[in-house]
Amino acid sequence: MPKPHGGKLIDRTTKKQIDTKNLQTIEINTNQAEDILNIAHGVFSPLEGFQNRDDLENIIIHKRLTDDTPWTIPILLDADEKQLNNIKEDDTILLTNKEIGVKATLDIEEIYTYDKKTIAQAIYKTLDKNHPGVNNIYNMKPKLIGGKITLLETKPRKFDEYNLTPQETRILFKEKNWREIVAFQTRNPPHIGHEYVQKTALTFVDGLFINPIIGKKKTGDFKDEVILKAYETLIKHYYLKNRAVMSILRTSMKYAGPREAIHHAIMRKNFGCTHFIVGRDHAGVGNYYGPYDAHEIFEEFPDIGITPIFFRSFSRCTKCNAVVNDKICPHDQKYHINFSGKKIREILRNGETPPEDMMRKEVAETILQFKEPFVK
Repeated sequence: MPKPHGGKLIDRTTKKQIDTKNLQTIEINTNQAEDILNIAHGVFSPLEGFQNRDDLENIIIHKRLTDDTPWTIPILLDADEKQLNNIKEDDTILLTNKEIGVKATLDIEEIYTYDKKTIAQAIYKTLDKNHPGVNNIYNMKPKLIGGKITLLETKPRKFDEYNLTPQETRILFKEKNWREIVAFQTRNPPHIGHEYVQKTALTFVDGLFINPIIGKKKTGDFKDEVILKAYETLIKHYYLKNRAVMSILRTSMKYAGPREAIHHAIMRKNFGCTHFIVGRDHAGVGNYYGPYDAHEIFEEFPDIGITPIFFRSFSRCTKCNAVVNDKICPHDQKYHINFSGKKIREILRNGETPPEDMMRKEVAETILQFKEPFVK
């Protein structure tokens, strides 16, 4: 099992009672509250808080923190003049979010300005406002606050029974005697192609860590509960009992393509994984990135400490009568059926079961048990 990123699993939680009555308070959005939880529980190790100017600039230019640790996605806290009224550097303030009940202190090290276009171009390789990540940057407030956080409290939430911290997954993997663990990220229920990728990778390691991203969805996406129940069904019927586990990851998708692939790998390293599956156009959106940019970027990080497993493509070959990839099948593309998420959604939306060479019958039936499996 690898050491956490940066060498130490960060824990920015406390059980001490801290008097916050006299602290200035800033209400933060839910994505920022999720960032606090991921910092506090070590998912974002080695980060201990929101990033200062030097780290931000180093990430933009070098894709690394100032101490040379690989890091590709800045974790930022933005604020406006009204929020910063009577707040200055070296103050301790209270960050709150009513939706998920997060309360945390922030020891302010720096309050600084930044250039949105510079960040957008570096992280997303475009200034196009139609890119969701770029749009989020343009909508940020004019100042950034850097400093260490301490999580004081959070409230119970839906899907907590599926949520394991890096400290917990590391204990679980040791109990299972897994030395090598491959992580698979997903935002959809599993089809046969996903199962093929997972089992191909699992062949060479001790265990599979299925790690769905849970959170904000767009219209037409599968609901979180549908994804989780579908995977429970797949694991129950088609995986050895001691070879696959599932835990959720609560974080927002940035759609930063190659940079986000590195970020996703780092998080799974912190959970204790030794390998990470990287697919075609990983974390991409639209046509902003090349199909294999997320593979090639790993060449820049020989010191990342987790091994990527690349899948260029996979499809069902009617001549082989099997799921194949471009390294093992000699047959012409006319024999190949690609796994179309769009087509599978259409079939399910009509209340029908997809063919078993596209999706396991048990998985499809689990999805169809939901009256409305899609986000409206």
